[in-house]
Amino acid sequence: MDKNQIIGIVAISVIIIGFMIWQQPSKEQKAEMRRLDSLQIVKQKRDKDSLLIVAEKRIQDSIKYANELKLQDTLLSVNDTTASDSLHNSINEKLYGDFAKSAVGEEKFFTLKNEKIEVRITNKGGRVFSVNLTDYKTHEQNPLLLFEGDKNKFNINFFSQNRLISTEDFYFETQSEDTLIDASRGQKKLSMKLKAGDNKYVEYLYTLKPGSSVVDFDINFINTEDLIARNTTYLELTWNSFIPYLEHGEKFELQNTTLFYKLLDNDVKEFKARKKEKEDELSTKIKWIGYKQQFFSSVLIAKNSFDEATITQKTLEEDPKNLKFMASKIQVPYVHAQNVNIPLAFYFGPNKYSDLRKISAVEGDKLNLHKLVPLGWGIFGWVNRLAIIPLFNFLGTFIGNYGLIIIVMTLIIKSLLFPLTYRSFLSSAKMRVLKPEIEKLNEKIPKDKAMERQQATMALYKKAGANPMGGCIPIALQFPILIAMFRFFPASIELRQQSFLWAKDLSSYDSIFSWTTEIPLISQYYGNHISLFTLLMAVAIVGSTLLNGNQMQDNNPQAKTMKYMMYFMPVMMIFWFNNYSAGLSFYYLLSNLITIIQSLIMRKFINEDKLLSKLQANVSKNKNKNKKKSNFQKKLEDMAKQRGYTPPKKKK
Repeated sequence: MDKNQIIGIVAISVIIIGFMIWQQPSKEQKAEMRRLDSLQIVKQKRDKDSLLIVAEKRIQDSIKYANELKLQDTLLSVNDTTASDSLHNSINEKLYGDFAKSAVGEEKFFTLKNEKIEVRITNKGGRVFSVNLTDYKTHEQNPLLLFEGDKNKFNINFFSQNRLISTEDFYFETQSEDTLIDASRGQKKLSMKLKAGDNKYVEYLYTLKPGSSVVDFDINFINTEDLIARNTTYLELTWNSFIPYLEHGEKFELQNTTLFYKLLDNDVKEFKARKKEKEDELSTKIKWIGYKQQFFSSVLIAKNSFDEATITQKTLEEDPKNLKFMASKIQVPYVHAQNVNIPLAFYFGPNKYSDLRKISAVEGDKLNLHKLVPLGWGIFGWVNRLAIIPLFNFLGTFIGNYGLIIIVMTLIIKSLLFPLTYRSFLSSAKMRVLKPEIEKLNEKIPKDKAMERQQATMALYKKAGANPMGGCIPIALQFPILIAMFRFFPASIELRQQSFLWAKDLSSYDSIFSWTTEIPLISQYYGNHISLFTLLMAVAIVGSTLLNGNQMQDNNPQAKTMKYMMYFMPVMMIFWFNNYSAGLSFYYLLSNLITIIQSLIMRKFINEDKLLSKLQANVSKNKNKNKKKSNFQKKLEDMAKQRGYTPPKKKK
């Protein structure tokens, strides 16, 4: 590269760099570009979050008027005598607009009742004040109130004339002259109106029919189209409730009290009852929300649907009267019009499976309220729904004592299962009488040839006509019934406060001895009482295990482990069942006693010497037959081949 080329390259570079510097924007231009970029970002964010900005404005308005309300309270507290009517009116008009006159009043109560429920309604907020289920009592024999007073709050928020209106702050009016409205002989209605001027009001319309636990609840906005903000697409409904103790077994009641809900197009879901605190945001349409106790529920039902909801549940560990706190913040769809109807309904009543299945807020609408009764999932729920509940209800039509019903039901179930029990017992007997033959085979085959031992054993079983799985399959078929019963008895409201022998309440634990002193670990995991039905059940299980334990082959580690587990389980069940339903422990007690009796009878009728002779005859008969291999034998041989073992060929 010569001198001229170098000079040329340098000159070109200088020109390019100079051009770039010359084209670079000035400080003022850079500032303008940054400003335009910022405006664009702000505009995009503003477009994206427009709904949030509207909501923020509403919140600020609410804070403003709340502060004004505090000012009102301050003025009145300084000297009530100086607070003139005009001052009251002017402050209320400032706070509530056309609803101002309804902010002043006197609280009055009205009761809507039929044969099943008494619903007490207050004009302050127009809400349900208390619900009394007249057919039931608490475990202390007091009136059974699902809630009362401020323990239950129901409120609707909406914006009117740029003011936040909360219905709980106002006094509703009614034209009813009677404070007690009896719907036992015919449908009755109670209309509560929150007035905002001449023929302008928000109406709560309650309707109750004879013999029904459902209260229809219509929210009507009449001639309020000029009062409600035009951009309103939903109303915010809040429903908060403290769930009181009602049952004898507080610990078990706590485990069975939780929040349920049903999505519009999906199945019923629930919160886990053992969680101390839980909140969930439901961003899809909802059909109903239920506050479920062990045996009773309060359910808010949308005849159409709710848009969204935030639901909360909290365990109240330090509250001596209430189990849990449940809250729902619900978006109720609203269409701006002269007259708007929002049809809802309440269910206040027992968790009785047969009754809940029939309930529908709208004809043909499947609410699936029966899912409030925890009958178990999958096959366990099917067994309860298709067999146990129909049998239980059938026996209840002509037997008045539920202890006797459990006895008869247990006898029927065990009788129906006896063929399976017999097959299991016979299979175990075959395995037991063949045990000496198996030991002889094992003596001939070295221990290091485990696969060969197993094949020889299976060949002997096949020739004798014995199936090592024959005793397990019948037991497995009975297992769903055992688990179904575990869910059925604690959930059966029919057993509630029904006494039998020393048990005062078959739905709760029985107690022959109790104490008040808290004993570490014992009080936490066992309780402060002794359940006699649980102890007797454990003894019966041990007896059944001892009687039938020798049926099991103990020549392998798995069988020995199973034996130890069978003896250990009754000990664990003493802890598990001490706080459970006495009806459940009684059923398991009867079931094991019947099993013991059946085992003794079968031992009498099954002669093991004759059985062994028959099996030996089968072996001799099938000794030279070239039978097709079973799937189980094929699997054993395949496993052996994978490990490099080749079985010896049979001699012709």
